[in-house]
Amino acid sequence: METTIATDIEQAGPIKIKAIRKTSSLYAWYCLFVLLGIYVNSFLDRSILALLVGPIRSTVGLSDSQMGFLMGPAFAVFYTIAGLPLGWLADRMSRLTLIAVGQVFWTLSTVAFGFGRTWTHLAIARCNVGIGEATLTPSAHSLISDLFPSNQIGRAMSVYGMGIYIGSGLASLIGGMLTHGYELDKTHSLPFIGTHLGWQIIFFVVALPTIPLTLLLLTLREPSRKNQVMAVNAAGEKTVLDVPFSMFLSHVWQNRGTLFCHTFGFACLALSGYGAAAWMPEFFIRIHGWSPARAGTLIGLATIISGPLGIILGGILGDKLAQRGRLDSKMRVSMYAALGWLPFGILGPLVATGELAYLCMIPALFFSSMHWGIAPAAIQEIMPNQMRGQASALYLFVISLIGLGLGPMVLALVTDYVFQDDQQIHYSLLLTTTTATILGIFALAWGLPRYRQSRTRYEQWLKDCS
Repeated sequence: METTIATDIEQAGPIKIKAIRKTSSLYAWYCLFVLLGIYVNSFLDRSILALLVGPIRSTVGLSDSQMGFLMGPAFAVFYTIAGLPLGWLADRMSRLTLIAVGQVFWTLSTVAFGFGRTWTHLAIARCNVGIGEATLTPSAHSLISDLFPSNQIGRAMSVYGMGIYIGSGLASLIGGMLTHGYELDKTHSLPFIGTHLGWQIIFFVVALPTIPLTLLLLTLREPSRKNQVMAVNAAGEKTVLDVPFSMFLSHVWQNRGTLFCHTFGFACLALSGYGAAAWMPEFFIRIHGWSPARAGTLIGLATIISGPLGIILGGILGDKLAQRGRLDSKMRVSMYAALGWLPFGILGPLVATGELAYLCMIPALFFSSMHWGIAPAAIQEIMPNQMRGQASALYLFVISLIGLGLGPMVLALVTDYVFQDDQQIHYSLLLTTTTATILGIFALAWGLPRYRQSRTRYEQWLKDCS
C-alpha cells in the first residue's frame, strides 16, 4: 500500500517512530485542565461582546453590520491568518511558551478594547485579540495528542473543547450579573481604573483570570512528542526529521478529499453555531422583550450545562465507535448530531414565546456542541506529529474564517439588507443557521468514505514505520 510520507524523504533514510517517555495519566489530566482553563479564558474574552451589542451601539454609534464586523471578521480574519505561522511554530518550538506569550497579548488587547471609544479603536483592539488567541489551540491540540493514548483522544479533545461553552456561558452570566450593578451605557467611577462606561468595565473584569492561569501554566512541562518522523543518517544515527512545509502540503494534497469534506462540513456547522451565539441575546431582547440581564443569565446557564454535556458525549461516542472498528466514527457522530439539531434549530426562532424559544435552544445547544471535540480529534488521527500543529491551524483557519468570521456578519447582513428590519432578526437566525447546518450534513456524509481511506493509509504508514 502507498504510504503518505516516505516517498518525500527517501534521501533521509529509513523512517522510524521515536520512543517516548510515558506520561502519567494524572499529570496528563492536570495539564488538560490547565489548558481548559486558558481556553475558557479565551472564550470569555471573545464572547462577552455578544451581550453588549446594545450599549456599545448606543454609546459609540454603530450599526448591526459594524457590530457584526467586530464580532466576526475583525477577530476571525486575524485569528486565522496568524494561526498558520503560529501552527508552524507549534511544530518546532515549546508549545507552552507560545501559549503563555499569546495569553498575555490577547489579555492586554481585551483591556485595550475596554478603553475604546471609536469604531476604529475597537476594531484594532479586536484584531489583536484574534492574533493573541491564535497561539492557543494549535499548540493545545498538539499537546493533547502527546499527553493521551489514541483511544482517549476524542474525549480529551472534548474536555478541552468544553472551554467554548464554559467560556461563552460565563461571558453571558457575568455580563448578565453586572448589568444589575452597572448601567452599561452610563459612566461609573471605580478605584484604580477611574471613570468608564459600564460596558467598558466588563472588559476589564474578564481580563483578570489571566494572572492565576499564567501562574498555573508555568507549572507544566513540555511533553515528549509522539509519532515523530525519524531519519537515519549516513552514520547510522537516528534523528528527528525537520519536516519541510512542502512535505506538509504534499500530505494535505494526498488527503485533499478527506480534508475538504471535513473542514468545509465543520465550517458550515461553525457558521451556524457562531452566528446563533453572537445574536441569540439580541434575539431574545428584540423579539421577546427580555432584558439584557435576563437574556445573559439564562443563555449563560443553558450554555454552561448543555454545551459541556453535548461535547463530552460526542467525544465518548466517537471513541466508543472507534474501539468497535469504525474508522469514520468522529465524522459520523457529528453528522448524526447535526441531524438531531435540525428540528430544534428550526422551531426555536418561530415559536410564539421566549420561554418556548428557550426550551428549543437547550437541546439545539446540546446537539450543536457535540462536534467540537471530535472534529479536531479527527484531524489528529491522520496527521504525523510534526504536522499536527500546522494541520490544526489549517483546520482552524477555514472554520474560523467561515464560521467565526462570516457567521455573525452574514446574519447581520441578512437582517440589514434582506429583511431590512431589526425586528426580523428571528428570520435571519432561521435562514442562516438552517442553511449552513444542512450544507454541513451533506459535506460530512460525502466525506465518510474518504476519511476511512485516509485513516487506512495512516494506520498502514504507522505499521510500516514501527
